[in-house]
Amino acid sequence: MTRKQKRLAMIGGIGVVLLGAVLLVMSALRDKIVFFYTPTEIVTEGKASPGQRIRIGGLVKEGTVLKQGGNVSFEVTDTEHELKVAYVGLLPDLFREGQGVVAEGRIGQNGVFVADTVLAKHDENYIPKEVAEALKDKGVWQGEK
Repeated sequence: MTRKQKRLAMIGGIGVVLLGAVLLVMSALRDKIVFFYTPTEIVTEGKASPGQRIRIGGLVKEGTVLKQGGNVSFEVTDTEHELKVAYVGLLPDLFREGQGVVAEGRIGQNGVFVADTVLAKHDENYIPKEVAEALKDKGVWQGEK
C-alpha cells in the first residue's frame, strides 16, 4: 500500500467510527425526546398517538379542576380546543385555573391525557415559553411581547 492509500484508509476508518458513534447517540436519545403540542394539534390534527410520550401546554380551563384525594383532573385549553388531563400526585403550589401549564405524559386509549409531571408558572409575569408561543400563533396572546 502506498502512503496515499494508507491515509485514505485511515480517514475512511475514522469516518466509519464517527458515523457509528453518531448513530448510537441518536438511537439512545430517540426515546428521550419529548415533543410539545397544544390541545388543538392533538384533538384536530392528530399529531400525537396514544401511548406516545409528549408534553401538552396551554391554560387551565376555568371550572374544570376536580381534586379527589391525590387524583386531580382538569382541562388544558388553547382557547380553541380542550384536552382532559388526569394526574395523580401533588400539584405545584402556583397551579390554578386560568394560568399557564405544561404537562408531560401520554394520551390514553380513551383520549384522556395521563400526566406524570405538571409544571405551573412561577410568578405573575411568567408563562411557559412553549405555551406563550402557541397562544401567539393562535392570536390570543395577551402578554407584553
